[in-house]
Amino acid sequence: MSEVTRAHAGHDPVLFYDGGYGLCHLSVRVLLRLDRRGRLRFAPLGGESFRSAVVGDRRSDLPDSLVLLMPDGRLRVRSAAVLESLRLIGLPWSAVAAAGRLLPRPLGDALYDAVARVRQRLFAPPAEACPRVPPALRARFLP
Repeated sequence: MSEVTRAHAGHDPVLFYDGGYGLCHLSVRVLLRLDRRGRLRFAPLGGESFRSAVVGDRRSDLPDSLVLLMPDGRLRVRSAAVLESLRLIGLPWSAVAAAGRLLPRPLGDALYDAVARVRQRLFAPPAEACPRVPPALRARFLP
């Protein structure tokens, strides 16, 4: 495990999202609703949790994307982050993730990037970096 994410080892997976995009907020709200076991935690890409978990050069090398930090310190980005998030929340979504993994990764990432290019036109920017969620779910958000 690299120094990049050593401090995170053993913790729940954290999905870092871009707080400036409405589609990212919608994705987080949907995953919150689907993740009945509470496996995922969430934090904005620009927040202190991201800065402390993913350091320096590794952070600057990442694409403008969803970033999933796994308990073992590995990072998943773009389509891999989406599919792994779905796998983690369990059935039936883990089956959807398994089907999605049948696509070659470059194709999955190309589809992800195509959606990312039009997200601003399709979804209004949010007023805040963190989606509004019920008080009971707020503990799943990191700064």
